[in-house]
Order: sequence, then C-alpha cells, then structure tokens
Amino acid sequence: MSSTKVEICGVNTSKLPILKNEEKKELFEKILKGDKQAKEEYIYGNLRLVLSVIKRFNNRGENIDDIFQVGVIGLIKAINNFDINQGVKFSTYAVPMIIGEVRRYLRDYNPIRVSRSLRDTAYKALQVRERLTNQNSKEPSVEEIAKELDMPKEDVVVALDAIQEPVSLFEPVYHDGADALFVMDQVKDNKNSDANWLENISLKEAIKKLNDREKYIINLRFFQGKTQMEVAKQIGISQAQVSRLEKSALKNMRKYM
Repeated sequence: MSSTKVEICGVNTSKLPILKNEEKKELFEKILKGDKQAKEEYIYGNLRLVLSVIKRFNNRGENIDDIFQVGVIGLIKAINNFDINQGVKFSTYAVPMIIGEVRRYLRDYNPIRVSRSLRDTAYKALQVRERLTNQNSKEPSVEEIAKELDMPKEDVVVALDAIQEPVSLFEPVYHDGADALFVMDQVKDNKNSDANWLENISLKEAIKKLNDREKYIINLRFFQGKTQMEVAKQIGISQAQVSRLEKSALKNMRKYM
C-alpha cells in the first residue's frame, strides 16, 4: 500500500483543507444541532488526519482505497461519539478510533487462523473496551473488561493477544505537522526509568567508597553470582570472614545510598 498516492477514493489528497481550531469549534457546534452539511465539512476537513493514521499500515499489501474508507468510518464514529465538554482535542480522541477501525478490518482478513471462540471473545472485549472508553473518557483496564464480560482476566488477555499484530516501536502513530508521535512514546519502560537510573548511579558511587577487598568481595558475590564458600576459596580466607566482610561492606554502602 503506497501512502504517496495523490487521489484516493476520488479525493485529491493534495488539496485537502486544514481546518483552524475556531472553524472546528464552530462546525462542531452546528453538528450538535443536527446540521448535516456542517458534519460533511468537518469530515472533509479531517481527512488529512485519516491519511496520517493509515500511514502506519503501509507495506501490508492492502488496497489504500479500502484502508482509507475504513479509516473514514472510524473518523465518523469519532465525530458521533466525541464530547466537547471533556476538554480533549478531537484528534487525540479520533486517532485511536481510526486505528481501531482499521485494525478490526485487517483482523477480518487476517491470513493467520484464530479459533472462532477466541475471536468472538476478543471482539466482545473490544466492544466493551470501546463502550467503557466512551462512557468514562478513558481506556478501561483488562480487569474492568473481564468483569463486564464475567470471565477470567487471563482469558481476555489471551483472546486479545491472539488477534494482535506485531508493531514496530518506531512506527509513527500520528503526525500533526510537528513532531511525529511514535508507538514507543506511549510505552512505559520500567527497567530504564529515571528512578532506576539514579539508583544505579548511587550504587556505583557507594561501591567506590569501599576498600579494595570489600569491592572485590561485592563484585564476586553480587555481580558474578558466587557463593560465600566460592569467594572464600578464591581469596584464601574462611567463609565466616567473607560473611563479616560482606556485611560490613553492605552496611557502609547503605550509609552512602
């Protein structure tokens, strides 16, 4: 699928308008009053958003016209369900809706066979997730979805995993003329968090305060994984001495940390 195609579904994408915030606000107020013409203008004014989102589905061998039409369906659903009183930008709300619609379409034509019961469970979970998201203006947890479906959390996780496709962390999710938003920007990294980074620095600094023998024992015990008996044999002292030196070293490290 090429994202550089100029005409998609009869729409010249190079001439698509860009609505200003004030225009969006005025149009949406008219939409809420049932103005169909305003809704069509709003849809047309947000087609660039659909184009930005469907770029992430490049190189999947799908027809870009089909993906674009499905993305527009997601856009229309977002317009129908958007609440202007929540204080959230429309694009922020619409992007997950568009992505979800395209992913559902791709799952229906996924060549990887998944059991019918598993797919049914996954679709029910997705419907519940979408309903709770619209209801509470935030995505529900797996526990909340499982509670709504009255089934174990593990079953929901397995079902959802079965219909997911691998996504690159460096795959752009959305681009609004400024910096692109990538998948990795929405992923939490507990291992390399600032807290752990600071702890590692503190640990290294504390080890520097030890004498050479203490450093050697700490290295053998906690970085090379040797037992006290192995350390004792390696440096030619008793296990009791190793134990005393180790405790003393750890006590000194705690003072500095």
